[in-house]
Amino acid sequence: MNSTSGDDGPIRGPRGIQSVEVGGRLLLALAHVGRALSLKDLAQEADMAPGKAHPYLVSFGKLGLIEQDAAGRYGLGPLALQLGLISLQQYDPVRLATPVLADLAQATGHTAAIALWGNRGPTIVRIEEAPSAVHVHMRPGTVASLRDTATGKAFAAFQSRERVLDALADAGSDRAAGKRALPREFEAELAQVRARGVSLAIDSTLAGISAMAAPVFDVNGRVAMSLTLIGPSVVFDATPDGPLATTLRSFAQMLSRRLGSPIPQPGV
Repeated sequence: MNSTSGDDGPIRGPRGIQSVEVGGRLLLALAHVGRALSLKDLAQEADMAPGKAHPYLVSFGKLGLIEQDAAGRYGLGPLALQLGLISLQQYDPVRLATPVLADLAQATGHTAAIALWGNRGPTIVRIEEAPSAVHVHMRPGTVASLRDTATGKAFAAFQSRERVLDALADAGSDRAAGKRALPREFEAELAQVRARGVSLAIDSTLAGISAMAAPVFDVNGRVAMSLTLIGPSVVFDATPDGPLATTLRSFAQMLSRRLGSPIPQPGV
């Protein structure tokens, strides 16, 4: 492999510059821990000797990527924070998740959908048809029932109770209208969703059709969207700890990490 030379020495090709990657472990360690660390603790977290870590920290400090507090501990600096804010401003959850949707449909063999919380509640915004010959037709813009759909339950389990109650009242549900508490059986079902990390709807809105949904969390720990799988009940594995649920949770967890979620994916 050829390499070229620059003012700072050889510039490698696709393999990158090893020293940058090594120093980057210190930034990754700080981002992972989420608080300032002493030189010894930071070096240990990055799996390197303190003497090796210190020159990197000096350079990162000059760039503003790292700064020291009054106690001498190292934390992320103003440039790192600025880059994070710019990243958030450019970030679009749906744009990030859309390419993943095709992979999810391919991996599971079922129709996959993305839903956001809209003015009327959980709303389907993207759909990827199943790679199989059997398709479950759904249109973008469909508002999912909080009580009867997997998508709705995934949101209801992690949304604020006030928002859930308002959405139920707006939908004209006799079971929720005028009440400021969820029905006991619905609360119990939502508790299961929180524990398992997935919600289920088996033959509920359409006979012979089942669905499973998982929440995706944003950098503030709030539900940003849901991933939903829909398919014929006869071939749909609705087991909460089965292969289908495991795959769906893994995709939701991956997106949550990409969105900077500080909380672990439930059920994992």
